[in-house]
Amino acid sequence: MNAEVPPVLWSRAMSFALLRAMRPKQWVKNLFILAPLVFSKKLFDADASIASAIAFLLFCATSSAVYLLNDIADREKDRAHPQKRFRPIASGELSITAARRAALILLVGALGAAALYAPALALILAGYLTLNFAYTHKLREIPYLDVLCIAGGFELRVLGGAAAADIPASGHLLVATFFLASFLGLGKRMHELLEVSDAERRSVLSRYDRRGLRYALIVFGLVPIAVYLSYTLSAETRALIDSPQLPLTTVFPIFGVARFMMLITSGHEYESPTEAMLHDAPFLLNFVLWAGFMLALLYAF
Repeated sequence: MNAEVPPVLWSRAMSFALLRAMRPKQWVKNLFILAPLVFSKKLFDADASIASAIAFLLFCATSSAVYLLNDIADREKDRAHPQKRFRPIASGELSITAARRAALILLVGALGAAALYAPALALILAGYLTLNFAYTHKLREIPYLDVLCIAGGFELRVLGGAAAADIPASGHLLVATFFLASFLGLGKRMHELLEVSDAERRSVLSRYDRRGLRYALIVFGLVPIAVYLSYTLSAETRALIDSPQLPLTTVFPIFGVARFMMLITSGHEYESPTEAMLHDAPFLLNFVLWAGFMLALLYAF
């Protein structure tokens, strides 16, 4: 079929399919890399900002390679899924050979560049790849451990940003990241469990219990809020931000957690609650307001 398509048109179609398979929308997750930079008040430090930007780009390349390899491994299951069957590899828009070559180029390029720029970052990227490999081939079939693997990926993003910019990652940041990422992962599992057709296709979902998931969501949703409040009240933070208004910003994470809980159970056309969250105006407005207040308190006062 591809032989009948003019080479130029085929190349353009393949390039577009490859870009979609790399899932650039998911690169927003890599913004966690910038957290150590922002919260250490080094956003306007040229060297630290450039280092963090490089780490962000390298994680984007690495995560896209992981998505390509995962979609290759899952192509048969994806073809039976009502939404995932439209993914480029599952639908046949992107050949397996082209996807493998692209993933190899991205991985070699990212790891090679990281090794030359910051060896510690290269080790973290290698750890991220190892974790995702274990997740794809075994750990995603173990309930709750699959979600902890996702959280581990976010921890590695924060550590990668800290290593690249030579900034220590605070305990508050690491703990909050772990529980917040776990909360988002558990939310996705709850959303999938509520969809009967999807649950029938994901073997790990049959090992999840709705009641247990609800309790886990409550705990993993409350802990990052508590950690954030603790951060706003700590002596270390007060040394950076001398503002009595800082603890009041806790209302933003409270609203964000509550809004995400609502999105988990509300019907929407998106593949996951995380994707719905990124299209939800109240959630996005809440995030923008929080980010604006925090940047103002960190850098303007």
